[in-house]
Amino acid sequence: MLSGVHAALTAARAVVFTGMGASYDSCHVPVTLLAARGVPVSMVDAAELLHFRLPMLDARTLVVCVSQSGESVELVRLAEALGAGAARARLASVTNGLDNTLAGAADLALDTRAGSEAGPSTLTYVAGIVVLAALAGAAQGAETAAAAMESLLERYDDIAGDLAGWFAERPMLTILGRGCARAAAEMGALLFKEAAHLPAEALESAQFRHGPLELAGPDLATMIVATEPRTKELELGLAAELVEAGAAVLVISQDGDAPAGAAALRIRSVPVALAPAVAVLPAQLLAWRLALLRGLTPSALTVADKVTTRE
Repeated sequence: MLSGVHAALTAARAVVFTGMGASYDSCHVPVTLLAARGVPVSMVDAAELLHFRLPMLDARTLVVCVSQSGESVELVRLAEALGAGAARARLASVTNGLDNTLAGAADLALDTRAGSEAGPSTLTYVAGIVVLAALAGAAQGAETAAAAMESLLERYDDIAGDLAGWFAERPMLTILGRGCARAAAEMGALLFKEAAHLPAEALESAQFRHGPLELAGPDLATMIVATEPRTKELELGLAAELVEAGAAVLVISQDGDAPAGAAALRIRSVPVALAPAVAVLPAQLLAWRLALLRGLTPSALTVADKVTTRE
């Protein structure tokens, strides 16, 4: 089925990746990779696409819908809105399993085979990253990424404790990244809200300088995902400035580089396309530990539902 999607990517005038929540966050990986190769590609969340941007889709467009359940209301309604006529955009789906509404409506259906999951997305997010990287022709190194994750998880309790000490219950938390790393930043911030009930914001690193930099100071904790080689020095420069301003800074990278005064977490030599699957682990472990410290059950959603079926 991947070969069919690759052929559709080549034939399309434009490619649009869409989803909601963690599924949408994971789209940063294929969009970054394909755009770097000159493919006319963009990402728009499914609600905006459905209600405001549907006219931009035509028969020469490939729409890649990412949804772990395949039942998220915005994706289902988007598939319905596209219809079944010959003039409609071509639809590809990336879902966990194929027995769902979205996969049934798709011209090309990809299965992440993540298996059962309850609560915030962790396993399904990682499986989706691997499939989306493969879709973009960059799945090499999956075994290396898996080994890096296992290495971190072997020390999960120590890492979670160290991270909780680093965070020290500061009132503000931001996670920054660029390129593919934005998937880890966005997913990490979402997880803090879901699992630990902690307000957290993810931003593209350069955007942080345009206003949010005023937050820099002792009340701010910032995770910087520096896994993109072409912008790593920019990330380290920003980290140094935040340290100087008194913020708590954690740099997550393949080699563990960080400026003086910043904490560092090395994820080992992982390919850029798959790094977001590994680099999100510090946020996952900290969110888990903070949830427990606050008397919460990290895997339980108390207000939201696992599958969002209403707008």
